[in-house]
Amino acid sequence: MMMRNRIVAVSYLNTIPFIYGIEHAGIDLYADLLLSPPRGCASLLRDGGAEIALIPVAAVPSIPDIRIVTPFCIGASRSVRTVVLAADSPLDRLDTIYLDSHSLTSVRLARILASKLWGIRPEWKELKDFSALNAPQPRTGYLIIGDKVFDHEEKFRYRYDLADAWREMTGLPFAFAAWVARSGVDDRTVERLAEALDYGVRHIPEAIACYGYGDRSYAYDYLTRNIDFVFDEQKRRATALYWQEGRKIDPPINPG
Repeated sequence: MMMRNRIVAVSYLNTIPFIYGIEHAGIDLYADLLLSPPRGCASLLRDGGAEIALIPVAAVPSIPDIRIVTPFCIGASRSVRTVVLAADSPLDRLDTIYLDSHSLTSVRLARILASKLWGIRPEWKELKDFSALNAPQPRTGYLIIGDKVFDHEEKFRYRYDLADAWREMTGLPFAFAAWVARSGVDDRTVERLAEALDYGVRHIPEAIACYGYGDRSYAYDYLTRNIDFVFDEQKRRATALYWQEGRKIDPPINPG
């Protein structure tokens, strides 16, 4: 009896086109869909809880027996909006930066930018209590990712978009998460997944309505202007460069 594949994806606004495609394209993937924060997606795949996953690109080299599949990703060719360093002080006055631990990719990207672009050496701490965003401290930055950015971005005087900063440093777009599969997943399943993802990306308004974002004025603009779903050659180059630079960075925490 053939086992069903398990697909795990990120549970943020930026993935609802993918989720919509998987659930509504009418394509039989013979798979069960699980939702998780980015950190959980990588952990599930690493621990054998899934065969296919949308995971942070930082985690890809650390998981054996997987390959990047499909021409789709969560990327940005301009401002991404939902991966920001927010503060009430400018960059050169930051003594401490708290890191949202939900995404290893963004944590390492912030550290790369601090070293290579911004020229700052703050104390790095893990952001465990998100209520701290309601009362930001002076000379303190907060790396915030995902949907929580929409609720907190206007509370800070300074916001540094990490996709913009990466493009300033490299001239390249950025891919935050990519689809990967274990080697045992057959090519036909990968093809069907790509077809489902393509369907979802072509039905963004329907996805917004389906998953309860219809009353969010920012949702359509964010998914069509900030997020770039195509994992093209430029983003592949960016990912290789990010891996290269990331190997030089020793993360201060282990977000997973």
